[in-house]
This record gives sequence, C-alpha cells and structure tokens, in this order.
Amino acid sequence: MTQTRTSATFAPPVMEARRWLEGISFSADRPLINVSQAAPVDPPPLALRQAMADFAVQEDSAHLYGPVLGNSDLREELAKQIGFHYASDVAADQVAITSGCNQAFSAVVSAITDQGDEIILPTPWYFNHKMWLDMAGVTSVDLPTGDDLLPDPDAARALITDRTRAISLVTPNNPGGVEYPSDLVRAFFELAREFGIRLLVDETYRDFDSRSGPPHDLFQQPGWEDTLVHLYSFSKAYRLTGHRVGAVASSATLLAEMEKFLDTVAICPSQIGQFAALWGMQNLSQWVAGERDEILDRRAAIAEGMPQLEAKGWRLLGLGAYFAYLEHPFVQSSDELARRLVPEAGILLLPGTMFMPDHDMAGKRQVRIAFANLDRAGIAQLFDRLQALSF
Repeated sequence: MTQTRTSATFAPPVMEARRWLEGISFSADRPLINVSQAAPVDPPPLALRQAMADFAVQEDSAHLYGPVLGNSDLREELAKQIGFHYASDVAADQVAITSGCNQAFSAVVSAITDQGDEIILPTPWYFNHKMWLDMAGVTSVDLPTGDDLLPDPDAARALITDRTRAISLVTPNNPGGVEYPSDLVRAFFELAREFGIRLLVDETYRDFDSRSGPPHDLFQQPGWEDTLVHLYSFSKAYRLTGHRVGAVASSATLLAEMEKFLDTVAICPSQIGQFAALWGMQNLSQWVAGERDEILDRRAAIAEGMPQLEAKGWRLLGLGAYFAYLEHPFVQSSDELARRLVPEAGILLLPGTMFMPDHDMAGKRQVRIAFANLDRAGIAQLFDRLQALSF
C-alpha cells in the first residue's frame, strides 16, 4: 500500500483504547471505570432537549443549509459573550461557527499553512491537533513542558524558523488539565506578534476554569485579531458533543479564508446544534455555573485523594477542567500499563505515549485521567483500585 498522510498518522487514541475492551466482561460488583474520554456522558438538560425538539418540528430552517460561517444570531450572541467573558469588544464578523472545535482547528491550519510549514505544539499535546497537522503535511514542532506542564516562551522562541506559522496552546489544558497563567499566555501572544505568526488558543474547557474573571487579556490588546486565533466548543458546557458545534474568533480576513475550507467539508454547521448553542447561552447560565461547581468539586476530590497514591509512588503533574495527568511508578511503559489496567483493574485510561512524540520518553511514565464523569464515590473507587496495583 502506498504511504499516505493518513496511513502515516496514528489511530484515533480514544477509538484505539475502546478496542482494548473487546472480549472482556466486567462484573456488577466491579464495573469498568472509564476515564478515557473527556466528554459528557449525560444528554443536555431536559429544557434544552425540549427546545431543540420544538425547533426541529416547527422550523423548516432546522433542516436546511445555512451560512458557511454560521448563523448570524449565534455569531452575534457569541461575540457578545466573548466580549463579556474577556472584558473586551468583539464584533460578530470576527466570530465563525464550525462543526466542532476540531474542525475549527483544521480550518485554521488549512488557512494559514502550506505543505512543509511548521506549527509549535507544547507536549504533552492534544492528539487530534497532532493528527491533523500530520494529515495536512504540516510539521509539528514539539515544545517540551517539564513537570509543571507549562510551556516556556523562551524555549518556543528558539524553535521558530522561517517556516513557523503558529504556536498552538490549549488552556485549561488537554491532556494536562493545567490552567495557563494570564501572564504566560500574554508572553506567547507577544512572541507570536513579534514574529508575525499566529497564536492559536484552544479554550474548549474555559467554562470549567477555576479562576474568576478573564483568564487572559489577549482580547484587550489592540489589533488582537491579527495575532490571536481563539477556539471554543459548546460541547462540554451544554453537553452537545453529538451535535458538533464549535467556534473561532479572529480577523474577518482569516475567517474568509477558512470559509473556503469549511464549504468543502461540511458546508455549514448543524442547524439544530447552532440553535441549541444559542438557546443554551441565552437560558442556561445558572445551569452551567452549577456544572462548573460540580467539576471543581470533583477536581478537589482528586487533590484530596492524591496522598494515598503518592504514598505508592505516583505523582500529580497537572489537574484542572476535566483532567488529572499523573506520573506512574511502574517499570513498564504507560501504553503497556494502560492495556493491563483494563482486565486487571477494570480501569480504562489513556497512556502518556498518546500525547507525546516517540522520542520523548516522559510519555512512558505518564497517564491521563478524564474524571469529569466520575462523582466523588467513583473517584474514591478509582483511587482504591490504583492504590492496590502491584505490577
């Protein structure tokens, strides 16, 4: 078979991990603890589902093509809410709606790169970003982060070449969970502006940031849209993962270039998904606040339970939003460990090797736990099983 960009790209990690479950059964008194995927398992709240059903039945537009860059009412509402969240002014024509945040990233990369160009990714990276760059013929330049999982702007500066087109950040981070300090994000913005490249900031998990107030001041910078590309997803806040609704905020000029890509892939975002996102923003602010409180409580439960794991040699490297990122104490590589955990401990998690380039050995000692779907009792059960391991 001829080598292609897709054949040279690794298999989707979550789908790969699911295959580890084949042929394995779990008893009622020891059910599988699945902490492999960072997605809500519950449907949207009933009021939103009812509104979506009414829209699907009563509005013909629910089933028709719409504007490639998204419906104007949703773009206007999101621009207003971005402005409120980041204490700035954002125009509707600086916002576009996409079929999920992964598509937003793909469209941006297609608009700003040519084959052989480079984008800097801090490691551990979000694997779908790495996968798309591979398939787009764009070189991923890894930026190691160390034990605090925070990227260093000076280290990034040393990696910039005449082929560099962007630096991509995720905050709160996937897979690490860490929330990037405002001054760190600003330093990367200044670095990108100095070199005339883009700064991609994926804030899919911003609704679960533990901090109050704007998490950074990039939208307050004059001409922000010429450097910043802000990515967002409605999937986590409103449980709309299956409806694929994401967003981009940047310059109208860049969005026009992205429109070419989007028109050839999905033509337009889902009408029902866009309606749901708009209805959610207009009606569910208190509900989302409650969801955030619950996630923050589960985050606290992880922190409270860590001493028992630390006594067994585990280390917590990052914690926040949906994720805990840990270093394990065992001899075997994390990819082997993750496979063994399924039949031997009833745990499905992702190994750090799925978030690291092959040459970086740190991934072999690391695992990601997506804890958002575990309550406190579930987290306690997870920690009991991890503490009992004796590989």
